[in-house]
Amino acid sequence: MLRKYNIKNYNFILLALVLTATLFGLVLINSADPDYTLRQGLGIAAATVWMIFLSFVDYNRVLKHYKLWYVLSLVLLVLVLVVGKTAMGAQRWIPVGPINIQPSEVTKILLVMFLARRLCLNRSRIDTWRFILTTMGILIIPLILLVSEPDLSQTILTFIILFIVFFCGGLPYKKLGIILAVVVPVVIILLVYVQNPDQKLLKPYQWLRVMSFIDPENYDDSVYQQRNAVTAIGSGGLSGKGLNNEDPTSLLNADSIPEAHTDFIFAALGEQLGFAGCMFALGLLGAIVYVCIMIAVRTKDYAGRLVVIGVAAHVGMQTVLNIGVVTRLLPNTGLALPFFSYGISSLIALYTAMGIVLNISLQREPFREKDLYTKDFVDVKSFRNDKGRYKKNYKRRTG
Repeated sequence: MLRKYNIKNYNFILLALVLTATLFGLVLINSADPDYTLRQGLGIAAATVWMIFLSFVDYNRVLKHYKLWYVLSLVLLVLVLVVGKTAMGAQRWIPVGPINIQPSEVTKILLVMFLARRLCLNRSRIDTWRFILTTMGILIIPLILLVSEPDLSQTILTFIILFIVFFCGGLPYKKLGIILAVVVPVVIILLVYVQNPDQKLLKPYQWLRVMSFIDPENYDDSVYQQRNAVTAIGSGGLSGKGLNNEDPTSLLNADSIPEAHTDFIFAALGEQLGFAGCMFALGLLGAIVYVCIMIAVRTKDYAGRLVVIGVAAHVGMQTVLNIGVVTRLLPNTGLALPFFSYGISSLIALYTAMGIVLNISLQREPFREKDLYTKDFVDVKSFRNDKGRYKKNYKRRTG
């Protein structure tokens, strides 16, 4: 699994960005609720060791077991339905000692690796309806399990990530248009249907969240958390009220923002560090996504490129959805802010993804050797598998 690498190719910039964002998040968690600081700090230490270890594990060998990762994702999602812990109307966590593991966080990266490898092995068939529909049928199974928890927000996020990977993997525009022509009307019909109080698709608390977004005047009691979050961010002004402050007007100090250390950490950030702090946090997350995209552009391996795209989509889209909820631009959902929110499962999943991306970046330039027949540098595997062609080219060039 491990192999020798040129440490000069290690992406220390991405490593520094990830650690900076996580440690900044730890400071915010401590300010929002000190009771969770030690546990998150220990999680960061363990996850960092795990990420660095993974960064030296050959990702090709990891992707080789793509079917196993798909099966593991199904096992985890079924397991949470069988022995999972129920909280806030949903069964999403598996208790493991002192911590609760949320399988939906881990399955996102497992499904990205599965899809990337499957697309890589079937590049010549990506434009066929048989392959497209078969792949969609395979991926819809874990999505159905996610909905069953219920975890609608993770279902939507996972769908978006996998769709982006599929599209970047070579899904033809014509077939994409046909798919959208079917999906968009269905989504519109479902949105109209779920507004009916007698609808059967959403749980009561999910229905209230949707209706409070569509018609906030008649469901004002269901948006108090988002309303207080927006007020808190606005009250921070340019530089905020300061970390660990004792301001009596602080909504955070008055416990008016539930889950301030997790899903609504951005509200705590806006109130305590103001607009400047928010821009710094967004800059860090944006830089992580940008570096991932640059790694994907430079990666010559097809499967590796798709994995990095999936990780970039994961960080980017989850950031957009989380901040959209906190700023009341989207219905309330239970999504954490990547690297900043408290959550061991999210931390492990993100650091696992970043460890794989770091290894892909480490191999962005394939190992090369001198081709004695063409006097050019060629990929070793390509040279060894096709020596005859290189010999023929050499004879043609030398006469």
